Amino acid sequence: MDAEDDRRPVRRVRHRLALPLQRYVQPPVPDRARAQKLPDLTDKAVSILSELLANAVVHARVPPGREIETRFIRMSTGVRIEVHDASDERPVLRAPDESGGFGLQLVDSLSTRWGVEERDGVGKCVWADVTETGVNEPFPT
Repeated sequence: MDAEDDRRPVRRVRHRLALPLQRYVQPPVPDRARAQKLPDLTDKAVSILSELLANAVVHARVPPGREIETRFIRMSTGVRIEVHDASDERPVLRAPDESGGFGLQLVDSLSTRWGVEERDGVGKCVWADVTETGVNEPFPT
C-alpha cells in the first residue's frame, strides 16, 4: 500500500463531512459576481468539524444510546458548527505535546471564535464560528 492508498479513506470522510456543510458555508447570493468573491470556508469548516467530532468520540466516552449530534447554523458571514455529546467533561485548550492537544489548537486557529456551553440535561455543546471576515458577529438568538 502506497501513501496515496493511505489517504483515500481520509479524503472520503472529509468529502462526506463537506457535503452537508456546503449549503451552510456558502449562503445563497443573488449577485453571481459577489458570490465568486466570497471566500470558500468549506476547508476550514470541515477541518473544524472533523476535530470537534474526533474529540467527542475519543474523549466524551458516553454510554451506548447517547449519540453525538452535530448542528450547523448559518450566520450572515459564515456558519456556526456545534457538536453535542452527553459527557460533562469540558475540553481545554492546551499546549500540544506528545500526548495530544493539537486538535483544539487547530480549531482555535481556524475559527473566528469557539467555546463550550452546557446543555439542558446531560452533556455539553462545543461550538466554533467560521466566518468570511474573521470578525466576531453577534450570534443570532
